[in-house]
Amino acid sequence: DDAALARFVDGVRARFGRIDVLVAGVGGFAGGALVETARETWEQMLRLNLTSVYTATRAVVPHMLASGFGRVVVIASRAVVTPGPGFIAYTAAKAGVIAFTLALAAETRLGGVTANAVLPSTMDTPANRVAMPDADVTQWVPVASVADAVAFLVRPEAGHVTGTLLAI
Repeated sequence: DDAALARFVDGVRARFGRIDVLVAGVGGFAGGALVETARETWEQMLRLNLTSVYTATRAVVPHMLASGFGRVVVIASRAVVTPGPGFIAYTAAKAGVIAFTLALAAETRLGGVTANAVLPSTMDTPANRVAMPDADVTQWVPVASVADAVAFLVRPEAGHVTGTLLAI
């Protein structure tokens, strides 16, 4: 909830003096074609994947702008680049994440805050291996590759990189 997040942000600022980096990696997946997707699933995908990004950035970015420095990196999805059938709510939510990130980059560009998105394809996680036991995991993106992309984007030297969609 917003109050708990505000307390958390205040606690981080009290302990460290400022917030330099926000990585918005909360998300979830639910499959289904349009005709099979219940409104509850649709709304859940928007809440988990898009509203969570809005909520976190809305809580943190004002502090970044006040300090004149910040790095926002969101985890979107390569599935948005070439959408396939069977996961319309997820794809739409992640497309919203990308549009949000680009708009945020435009809004914060002159304030010393960058906003970028990492777009992995299927990530090689234990949960995905359980959910897709028969899948060919050789093409899945290692979590370490996503972490490397994020690490690059949050570096002070990456201050000229904003509004970038990094597909991996």
